[in-house]
Amino acid sequence: MNAAPASPPKTWPVYGHTWAVHLLQQTLTTEAAPSLRRVGPSHAYLFLGIQQVGKTTLARAFATALLCTAGRTTPCGHCRACMLMARGSHPDFHLVQPTNKDGAVDRDGGELRAERANDLVHDAALRPLEGQWRIFLIQDMHLANASFSNKILKTLEEPPPQTILLLTATDRKRVLPTIASRCQVLELRPLDRPTVAQALLASGQANAEEADLLARLANGRMGWALEQAQHPERRSERLTQLATLRRLLDANRIDRLDFAASLVSKRERDNRELFGMLGLWTTWWRDVMLVQAGCDDAVSNADQLDELHRQAAVLDSRQVRAALQTLQQIDGYLHHTVNARLALEVLMLKLPKMEGSRS
Repeated sequence: MNAAPASPPKTWPVYGHTWAVHLLQQTLTTEAAPSLRRVGPSHAYLFLGIQQVGKTTLARAFATALLCTAGRTTPCGHCRACMLMARGSHPDFHLVQPTNKDGAVDRDGGELRAERANDLVHDAALRPLEGQWRIFLIQDMHLANASFSNKILKTLEEPPPQTILLLTATDRKRVLPTIASRCQVLELRPLDRPTVAQALLASGQANAEEADLLARLANGRMGWALEQAQHPERRSERLTQLATLRRLLDANRIDRLDFAASLVSKRERDNRELFGMLGLWTTWWRDVMLVQAGCDDAVSNADQLDELHRQAAVLDSRQVRAALQTLQQIDGYLHHTVNARLALEVLMLKLPKMEGSRS
């Protein structure tokens, strides 16, 4: 006896962002209820939001729904188009990502470069090979150099009828205004803590205690929470980075400057580790401020309450605010400045000192 076919999924594979899913579904034709189609898809969409909030996941789900041949507002998951999308090999779907000077994908320090824009403009003018659309997902448009932005502008101004561009970016201000104005903009907000926790529980990758902690630490970033749940070894990295911060608060100037030098060499190998650590430290100082204000229930590092209370009692609230402001400033500088060593040395020297530490 043949097995019964699997039933189609009832929703898009997207956690939260329900309003955005509904808006995009309205652009799709359904065989069962063709009258539900209100508008056709725009030629370009700009998905905005903080890193790992779900921009690429939503854009991919939309692309899959557009290419699905089942005629539903939700991808069936079983047609040839859906299976090709799941394998990342659909000939009408093209992913464009930032690269470094050697051509390797680099979503931290790379750029969207002019040569890739030339390929995109050429390919966008071609007819689809299998589906109704040729779809281009351009990740991290905020990392586009001027040449890339200017080259794709004509495609946005005079789009081929069969082409759809899906752009993602963390900040609209970092996207060329003439590009943003030619896109339908969907700004995704960070997810609330219960939504993230429930999604982690539903995925089976975390128990209730782990899901609650990861949801607190995620700050609304579903992608970050899932990544942490799938790679438990990264949780130990967090504890190591917090222990490093505690050690630095007791360290003298020489030890702090030595650590800054080590961070510079690490940055040359892997930007993501450095910025992840700075993000964690930012969350830590916010937690110290929350404890000082008597808001223990709102902290992110809920498994570190004893240490948070210790620092909240020893450090003055002005010191904590200053540490947080300095950290945020240095994080911004490191995304733009070439003198990383000076920026990191300033950060280390401006860290507050716990009582009894040597100068």
